[in-house]
This record gives sequence, structure tokens and C-alpha cells, in this order.
Amino acid sequence: MKQSIIPILVIGAAAVGFIWVVGFKDQPASVLDGFAQCLAQKGATMYGADWCSHCQNEKKAFGASFRFVPYVECPDNPQQCLKENIQGYPTWIFPDGKRLEGEQGIQKLSLESGCALQQ
Repeated sequence: MKQSIIPILVIGAAAVGFIWVVGFKDQPASVLDGFAQCLAQKGATMYGADWCSHCQNEKKAFGASFRFVPYVECPDNPQQCLKENIQGYPTWIFPDGKRLEGEQGIQKLSLESGCALQQ
């Protein structure tokens, strides 16, 4: 009986190892990663607040790629937002001084920034 348990344990351990490796494998990069990185390279910054529904919508449009977008949480950084004269959320500011106030969506951000969206 002990000999029949050993192969079962070995197969079980192999199965658990396989599931662990496959389950934690890196996910493919989002198609918006490049777009978000382009915005960052161009110096675009989004100013917002966690409680702002329009900010939440803007972030959701990027999905996981939002991690690449320079973002300032104004309630946590009031001096920075006052310095930039942020009047409403979200506000996007570009290095050339261009400001986009309110929810923009990724299509408009693409047009305004020159950052291409992958199809």
C-alpha cells in the first residue's frame, strides 16, 4: 500500500507545482501600457482625488496601465495642486501648459497628446 501512495504523492506534487507556476506567470502587457508610458514620457500629469467619480472613470479607462500615468492625489498634495491652480478634477497638465479639465477619455487624450493607441 505504501508503494501505491508514493506515485500519487509525486503526481500530486507535480500538479500543484504546475498550477502554481501557471497561476503566477506574468500576464501579458496591457495594450494601453505603451499609451500610458507615452503620456508619461511627454510629461502629462493627471491631478485628481480618489472620491471623484470622473477621476475613477479616467483611471478605469486605463485599467492596470494607469500605474504608468503620472498622477497627483490633490487631497494628499494640496500645495502642489494649489501651485498648479487645479480648479476641478480630473485636470491633465502638459509641459507646454496645455490643460484639459474634466473627464477626457483615452481617445481625446490620444488626440491631444499625440500618443497613439494600439489597435
